Amino acid sequence: MKLKGKRIDTILIGTALLAAFLNIYGIWKDQYANAYYTAAVTSMLQSFHNFFFASFDPGGFVTVDKPPVAFWIQTLFASLLGVHGWSVVLPQALAGVGSVLLLYFLIKPSFGRAAARISALVMACTPIAAAVSRSNNVDSMLVFTLLLATALLFKAVRKSKTILFLGAFALIGVAFNIKMLQAYMVLPAFYLLSWLAFKVNWKKKLKVLAASTAVMLALSFSWALIVDSIPQADRPYIGSSQTNSVLELAFGYNGVSRLTGQGGPGGGNQRSFADSQTHGQWTQNLKQGDRSAQDGHGGIPDGINPPGGLANGGPGGNRGGGGMFNTGTAGPLRLFQSELSGQISWMLPFALLSALGLFIGIRRKQPLTVKQKESLFWLAWLIPMMGFFSVAGFFHQYYLVMLAPAIAALTGTGWVELLGLNRSREGWKQWLLPIGILGTTVFQLYILLPYKETIGWSLPISLGILGSIITIYFLLPLSRGKGAEANQSASRARVLYTKAAAIGGIFVLLAAPLYWAATPLIYGDNAMMPAAGPQQTFTFGQWQNRNQAQSPIQSQSSATNRSQGPGQRQDTINTQLLAYLKAHNTGEKYLFATTNAGTAEAYIIQTGQAVMAMGGFSGSDPILTVDKLKQMVANKEIKYFLLSGVALGGGSSDIQTWIQQNGTEIPQSEWQANSSSNTGGIMGMNGAGTLYEVNP
Repeated sequence: MKLKGKRIDTILIGTALLAAFLNIYGIWKDQYANAYYTAAVTSMLQSFHNFFFASFDPGGFVTVDKPPVAFWIQTLFASLLGVHGWSVVLPQALAGVGSVLLLYFLIKPSFGRAAARISALVMACTPIAAAVSRSNNVDSMLVFTLLLATALLFKAVRKSKTILFLGAFALIGVAFNIKMLQAYMVLPAFYLLSWLAFKVNWKKKLKVLAASTAVMLALSFSWALIVDSIPQADRPYIGSSQTNSVLELAFGYNGVSRLTGQGGPGGGNQRSFADSQTHGQWTQNLKQGDRSAQDGHGGIPDGINPPGGLANGGPGGNRGGGGMFNTGTAGPLRLFQSELSGQISWMLPFALLSALGLFIGIRRKQPLTVKQKESLFWLAWLIPMMGFFSVAGFFHQYYLVMLAPAIAALTGTGWVELLGLNRSREGWKQWLLPIGILGTTVFQLYILLPYKETIGWSLPISLGILGSIITIYFLLPLSRGKGAEANQSASRARVLYTKAAAIGGIFVLLAAPLYWAATPLIYGDNAMMPAAGPQQTFTFGQWQNRNQAQSPIQSQSSATNRSQGPGQRQDTINTQLLAYLKAHNTGEKYLFATTNAGTAEAYIIQTGQAVMAMGGFSGSDPILTVDKLKQMVANKEIKYFLLSGVALGGGSSDIQTWIQQNGTEIPQSEWQANSSSNTGGIMGMNGAGTLYEVNP
């Protein structure tokens, strides 16, 4: 197929369509997506003030816990398409498809079309890449931006143009304003390739890299410095920070805390819901299976640390190594543990072995080839990230999408390289391809077998048989040339068989990850905590069982509840409460205040009115003091307070005490259709609790 003299790769088009199907199909079923971020988009549409700061609420009280660039894009889509779950997810879904296409065009110039096709296909079939692209979490947009930066970098080293280096590092600065320090994880690869491939003397290299770094840092911290320089009274509180500072958010909660695992939102241990009242509420709700799992708000919010060791699998510490966010036990083999391997590691053994094949030709006194330099780039992308996720104390499964481009690139380029070594019969090198296929087959069986009762035996058996057959084929002389001894007809047949085996091998090894990537379509999405696999639903009611393989009954139960999973609540607002608050509002800025974002977000999305989350996302941000709240009440900014049984974190229980002592409790019969439903879930997220009126 040709277009204006250029041949269009139909296989690439098919791969892009596959990625689009995995990323987009069914997203219209999601009412709110991750409601925390959808509420922010609703608020950002209402004023430039809210838009610039990425305010969570229309009143501009507190921001979300991320910088604004991805939400600016989501807001643009919502302004054109309306605020829906699918309209805020769509930018990420398209970014996921864009990443597949970008990877193809990054690989093709140096490694050829076959390697580019395989790399793009592996990227499209990466389970966590598909899962996170079906949510309004920002990681898919982050990866796309970093791949755009990579495209500029590759072009810069080929053309030796300084302006392109500046542009590549500038895009990393933009990526920083998508998810802060996570964007810098690619810097080892960028600096390494720039130093190895930029064809100028070392002094100019240093100057260009210094200038590029300066541009990156200027763009990275531009928004943060502007926001932090604005008087705190004139802007929202910076959500999930301890000191109302974007810089502290970047280096604390979204920085060092990710590595050390110390503290929840804001990165402080003092904000880990450790007070006795909160601990008792968590424990009681865990024992009861918590109603919120069925109400559709059972997901664990990004960054919450439960009390007293519950983060490690329940009271008493780690029971199985899954941790609160099911990220396995820290160590060198963490990415190969069952908690994470199904998300990202299906092709990781082959990618690592491919690096050996790609670097076999390196000689100490010979300059590196373009292929070797780019292979080093992808390896320098992969290895530091593997190291980080192997030891990090606080991250979620969907962060692993950062590894996807490097694994896909090394798999695609390595497959073609190892196939060439196998056909050339170059000593021990010829055995690398069958060893890679066999090792990856065995590893994938290790991932699949714990789910045999859920997914059946067909996939594991088929993978084992076909993987073994292809391995045997590449071990036999039939797959390799015999020089002049072979006649032309036999040579053509051998080439045809080998090509078929190579293509078949790719499809066999991608069958299981493709199925895993499709599980969000099959079982339903988890917009708050994206994950792939039959076990992906993560609710408080199921929390205690997450460190063990689910039985078929558990999995079926999970599938039943997935349509109302975390961040996807179906009309959870209390309409009688809303009617009461509207009828009794006398001009106050905020319709009501509540302890955390979980209670407020549905009201913001459905009504567009200002609802105050006094403690920010999880109820633990130290935003308010008693004196500040008194002043807001005196200024008639707020009158009604909906309090759950869980106290505000950060030492702010005095605020709730003041409200209870100075407010009038409104009888539930006036605002609650069913007074027996007075349970707020683990964090009071179900719109229930006690309503107080506090007048000046």
